[in-house]
Amino acid sequence: MATYSKQIQKIVTEFRLAGNKWPATTKEIAAWAIQTGRWQLEDDIAIRKCAEDISRAMREEYTTDAKGRRVRLKHSATMMLNGKQCVLWDDLRTAPRSHMQLAFQQRRHQILGDCRQLKTDVESYNDRHSAEKPLQMIFDFSLDLEEEDAA
Repeated sequence: MATYSKQIQKIVTEFRLAGNKWPATTKEIAAWAIQTGRWQLEDDIAIRKCAEDISRAMREEYTTDAKGRRVRLKHSATMMLNGKQCVLWDDLRTAPRSHMQLAFQQRRHQILGDCRQLKTDVESYNDRHSAEKPLQMIFDFSLDLEEEDAA
């Protein structure tokens, strides 16, 4: 059986093959998928969707610390519990150091993965458009961080 993500990707492909407007918004694709019976909300999907919404909301919860910095409050860390991998969320203000250290390491690793994929995408784009000046990406964020700190 295909993963849920693969099933959704198939819906997008079918949307395009059906001659719908492209590019399209995710809302347009979702409306079409529901109208054509390609997507329905089952209990496990509803729970997963609700969990995703909760995760998104927790990622978006910020406060201002004593030094005036905008700080994210909720942080996730993936770990093994009772032999199963799970993602636990904790609050920056009350979380133990071990949770925050793991959460920060994992976020840094995610950022690296995003940069690696961006590098690959840019290189592939440049290969496909070799007659044009190559797009350049700089992955040293030191100056960006300094500029934001100074602002």
